[in-house]
Amino acid sequence: MTDISIEEEYASLCGITKDELLKFFMPELKILADKNKLTFDEAVDKMAQHYDGYHFAPDTDGMFNPFSVLNVLNFSKFRNYWFQTGTPTYLVRLLKESDYDLRLLIDGIKLKPSDFAEYRADVKNPIPMLYQSGYLTITGYDNKYNMYNLGFPNEEVKYGFLNFLIPYYTSVNNGTGSFHIAEFCSELEAGDTEAFMKRLKIFFADMSYELNNNNEKHYQTIFYVVFSMMGQYIEAEVRSAEGRSDAVVKTKDIIYVFEFKLNGSAEKAIRQIDDKGYLIPYQLDSRRLVKVGVEFSKKKRNIHRFIAR
Repeated sequence: MTDISIEEEYASLCGITKDELLKFFMPELKILADKNKLTFDEAVDKMAQHYDGYHFAPDTDGMFNPFSVLNVLNFSKFRNYWFQTGTPTYLVRLLKESDYDLRLLIDGIKLKPSDFAEYRADVKNPIPMLYQSGYLTITGYDNKYNMYNLGFPNEEVKYGFLNFLIPYYTSVNNGTGSFHIAEFCSELEAGDTEAFMKRLKIFFADMSYELNNNNEKHYQTIFYVVFSMMGQYIEAEVRSAEGRSDAVVKTKDIIYVFEFKLNGSAEKAIRQIDDKGYLIPYQLDSRRLVKVGVEFSKKKRNIHRFIAR
């Protein structure tokens, strides 16, 4: 038997290319655009954003998920059709058991073929199962070092998966996760930082983990997932590299720069924003700039104080 899963010759064997989408589904795409009050090009772009992006070999055209394409054209509504066909409970449990850093998963990871082309489930390495089941796909390739970049293929998969993760890492149940994220974004757009921070506490309340230095990564991961999920509604940048703010959230009128401190005060977080010049990249922007320093309490195991200026 020959494994053809990452061979360029077979990269378009499964799925629908953009050319095929335009060739065979023109009438349905026009109806989709009309019903969603979009131009034809906007509808196609939104289709690509939600359902395109699968790559089975480096430097090949993206493939649309055929199940999602057929459903969105049938119902003329943009929904997470493929994600709703089954819940990745086993995969999420595998991630938790392996203590895998979700921040790496969200940002995209770089691996050798042998690191993700494995077909056996392994609690020490959950990535092959995520790749084989379609939650990750090839997003880049370094020919010199034979290293592949893996990431979420599209928004349907990314935000469906992140929403599903929330109840496994917090006390928020699956039925209200999306609602809270939408409310976060609405309050941010309105400039209501008090309401936003109060709502954010929900995600950190009643956790089963004791807040101490040994599980700081757990709290950082929750924060990272929550802010990454905001990308469904407004532009949210989450940083993992040192020397940058923890998060930047951009709305129509405001740009927020966040810094979180587990072992430090809200004042220290604000000083770090100032000292490190986190606002400098946005000073020419016409939008109002707001810096938010957030302090976690070990005793309360939640957000204790915040300062917004």
